[in-house]
Amino acid sequence: MIDGCPAGLVVDPGFIQQELNRRKPGQSHITTQRKEEDEVEFLSGIFEGKTEGTPIGFIVRNKDQHSPDYNNLKDIYRPSHADYTYMEKYGFRDHRGGGRSSARETIARVVAGAIAKQLLMPLGVKISAYVSSVGEVELKKSYQELDLSLTESNIVRCPDPEIAQKMIARIEEAGRNHDTVGGIICGVATGVPAGWGEPVFNKLHADLGAAMLGINAVKGFEYGSGFEGTKLPGSVHNDIFTKSDQGIITLTNHSGGIQGGISNGQDIYWRVAFKPIATILQEQKTVDLAGNETTVLPKGRHDPCVLPRAVPIVEAMAAMVLADHYLMSRFPRINV
Repeated sequence: MIDGCPAGLVVDPGFIQQELNRRKPGQSHITTQRKEEDEVEFLSGIFEGKTEGTPIGFIVRNKDQHSPDYNNLKDIYRPSHADYTYMEKYGFRDHRGGGRSSARETIARVVAGAIAKQLLMPLGVKISAYVSSVGEVELKKSYQELDLSLTESNIVRCPDPEIAQKMIARIEEAGRNHDTVGGIICGVATGVPAGWGEPVFNKLHADLGAAMLGINAVKGFEYGSGFEGTKLPGSVHNDIFTKSDQGIITLTNHSGGIQGGISNGQDIYWRVAFKPIATILQEQKTVDLAGNETTVLPKGRHDPCVLPRAVPIVEAMAAMVLADHYLMSRFPRINV
C-alpha cells in the first residue's frame, strides 16, 4: 500500500515496470538466476491513469519460488542473518526466505519510488545512483566527473566502462568461490530547490539516512563530504555563498546540498555501503535452535553481489524521502 500520494498525478505504468526490471532477479549472469517477471498489478487508488488521492494498493506475485531449498534451515541460525533476532522478538520465524528480512520486500519500495519519481519530475528533480565500488575495486571519480547516462550501459551499473569490467570480474570471482562481495552505491539528486526539510525532527539528511539504512544489507550512510570532510579545517570545509544568475549559490558543496536539515538548492549527494550478502554457498559453523553446535550449507539461487540490483532501490528510497519533503513544503509560510 502507498499512502499520502496526492490526487491527479498521471501515472505511467511503463515507467514503473522499467524501474522494476532494473531490480528484478535473473537480469544478468552476475545476479541470482531466479527468474521473476516482477509485473505489478494495481488494485486501487488509480483511476483512468491518475491517482485518486486514496491509498494505492498493488501486488507483485512470486512465480519462481523454491521453498524446499530452505528446508534444511528450519532449525538452525544462519550466520549474520536475522534468524536469531526474529526468534527472540517474535518467538518463531518463517525459514523459507521470503519474510520481511528478505530483500524481496524491496520490490514494494521500487514501485512506490517510481510513483514518487513521477511526482518529482515536473519539478525538475532528478535522482540518479550508480555502483562506485565492488570490494577493493573502486571508482575514484566524483559524480561531477562522470557521464551518468552510461550507468545502464553495463550489467554492474557503473558509469565508467573500464572500472565496470573490473567490478564484473570481481563479482565473477566471488561467484566461482561460492562467496559474496559488498561495495558502495553513490546517489545524487539534482534540481531540489532550497527550503525542503525540517530544522530539528525530520531533518532532510536524517530522513535520507534512515531510508538508506532501512535497505537490506546496508551498513553505512554518509552525505556531502561525509567522513572525509573530517580531515579538512573549517576554513576549507565551509561553503562560501555568492550571488549568480541563478540566485544565491555556494562556491563549493561540502554540505551535500543540505544545511541545518534543509536543502540549500545545491546537488544532494550521498554514499551507501552494502555488506557482502550473508548467504554464501559454503559450509559454516553455527548452532541450532537449542544452542547445539552444527554446520550449515545453504542451497538455492543467491546474488554473489547485491549492488547492481540495489541501484534502483537506493533511487527509490531517495525519491520517497524527497517527495515527502516536497509535500510538506507546500504549506505556505506567513510573510511578516
